[in-house]
Amino acid sequence: MAKHLLITTSNDLVRIAPDRIVYLSSDGNYSTLVQADGEMRMLSYQLGQIEKLIASQLGAEGKYFIRIGKSLIINRSYIYYINVPKQKLVLSDTASFSLTVTASREALKQLKELLEKEIQ
Repeated sequence: MAKHLLITTSNDLVRIAPDRIVYLSSDGNYSTLVQADGEMRMLSYQLGQIEKLIASQLGAEGKYFIRIGKSLIINRSYIYYINVPKQKLVLSDTASFSLTVTASREALKQLKELLEKEIQ
């Protein structure tokens, strides 16, 4: 059975397969989880806490998630387009959805360089 990320609070429990998570964005002390089917879920966790959950629960599968700046964790398998000057990152499965997020120029430049190094 494939691993799932389990996020639990006093009132809620979210159990989701990592490949269904497109990105997580920061909203103060909360985070928003955006799924491949377009559903969004507010979580009472900061991104740093979610990063730790990903590392501890997913093990090797956690490498698919990359922290971009202070406000985003993205699933690297959905990276479709990066435009550094426009601060634009498009996450897509190229078939059913395409989501555009913004990030700092520096964060996108580092992401672009990381991906370029991986293919060399």
